[in-house]
Amino acid sequence: MPRRLRYRPRSAGGTLEAVGPLLWRHTMSDVLTLAAEPRARIGKGASRAARREGRVPAVIYGAGEPPIAIHIEEKALLRQLGTGHFMTSVVEISLDGRTHRTLPRDVQVHPVTDRPIHVDFLRVAEDTLVTVEVPVRFLHEDASPGLKRGGVLNIVRHEVELRCPANRIPEDLVVDLTGFEVGDSIHISAVRLPEGVKPTIERDFTIATIVAPSGLKSEEAAAEGAEG
Repeated sequence: MPRRLRYRPRSAGGTLEAVGPLLWRHTMSDVLTLAAEPRARIGKGASRAARREGRVPAVIYGAGEPPIAIHIEEKALLRQLGTGHFMTSVVEISLDGRTHRTLPRDVQVHPVTDRPIHVDFLRVAEDTLVTVEVPVRFLHEDASPGLKRGGVLNIVRHEVELRCPANRIPEDLVVDLTGFEVGDSIHISAVRLPEGVKPTIERDFTIATIVAPSGLKSEEAAAEGAEG
């Protein structure tokens, strides 16, 4: 059975803005381009024939228009996948003299070889709302007093699901750990997001905590016992 790959979000042009101990990083990637040809035939046999010729079957759909069956060069697709931000970059597909502005939504890969065997592209405008998972990245662990004392960074969420316009997908949420002590929690409310970008979860959920290691807990318990 084909396996689906999920590529981590990144998007496209921006700044790095400090927000207290947290940083919000909004980087916009260059628009990617792919050349495509229409698929005259569909079905498993036609798809296998296209792959033998170094082409990957795909479909463009959405925006109230009929879906278009296409195929693209496998080598060109692999180069785009290798950027690491394919799934959250706008991809302009040239087809029969027309350019389709899209966002990749699904990549199926062969279960053994990991070669791409099918791609879904969603037509998008700049204000099209999409749901993506944005990775969380942590910086400056050596500047966290809690971690320097032996505390452990407990990552509750490695990614945060966001609802945002297709042209404003944050590359990542960057958390600066400077100043965090043992027992501190980092919540989504502390992260300033771009205009129009919101988490899909409405509650103020925890992204990470600084927890005490067992040795530190024992020392604190012993100290409390001595004081008592």
